Amino acid sequence: MIKYLELKTEYLKKGYSIHRNVISNSIVEDIQKHIKFLLECFPKTRPESFHHDMLVNDPFIHHILDQKKIKEISKFYLGPNISLFGAHYIAKRPFDGKPVGWHQDGSYWPLKPMNVISLWIAGSHSNKKNGCMRVIPGSQNKKLIPPSKMEKLDQERYVLDLGIKKSDIKSNTAQNIELSPGDMSIHNPNIIHGSNPNLSSHWRIGLTLRIIPSTTFVDRENWKCIHIAGKKDRAIKNNYVEKPIFNKEKHMEFDGCEKYS
Repeated sequence: MIKYLELKTEYLKKGYSIHRNVISNSIVEDIQKHIKFLLECFPKTRPESFHHDMLVNDPFIHHILDQKKIKEISKFYLGPNISLFGAHYIAKRPFDGKPVGWHQDGSYWPLKPMNVISLWIAGSHSNKKNGCMRVIPGSQNKKLIPPSKMEKLDQERYVLDLGIKKSDIKSNTAQNIELSPGDMSIHNPNIIHGSNPNLSSHWRIGLTLRIIPSTTFVDRENWKCIHIAGKKDRAIKNNYVEKPIFNKEKHMEFDGCEKYS
């Protein structure tokens, strides 16, 4: 717990922290297999865009959320009653992985209040060469920049269609978040971040899990959440999915899938 306290102190100061060896090698391998599986299921979707609607009812995502360290760390930052608001793979293929323009996650999210953390789980090495996430430390203290103040980006070239103008930030202070497989970074919804393209010969695979306390309301009709731990707040009318049933015709097999039968 002392280690967690030190990392949370760093998170509060810089807007991010890095936790090493959060998931096992076997789950890292399953994440890599899951990307291949999703590519087969959704051949017209780029691997940077495997979004929440593709993942929320997938037993494998529920399995990851059930990992001891994922729950332990999330509860340390947010308290005992937690849920998943959003899941998203941003996997960059070798040689043509798209960049992500500078942005603040909270600018896009319908959360009331904006009490949320993002867990970025490395399913591969993530480094400067293959387009790791870059953050501007301390920028979490800035107000959220609304989409109306951003510039349009070409979605043929970028993952997101909007980005913060370079003139509005000090990009020369940006730091690379370099992770090994199984590591995890946590970042604040207000921190300014982005990433460069992957021009290397290796995949860069990241799974983002957006975790909220049960007291945060998702103000979007029919949005689906996953309850992770503790109690649901009955006064907050979030929509929670049921535990999924594993179907070998629809889902990737993994060690632990029998728990979803």
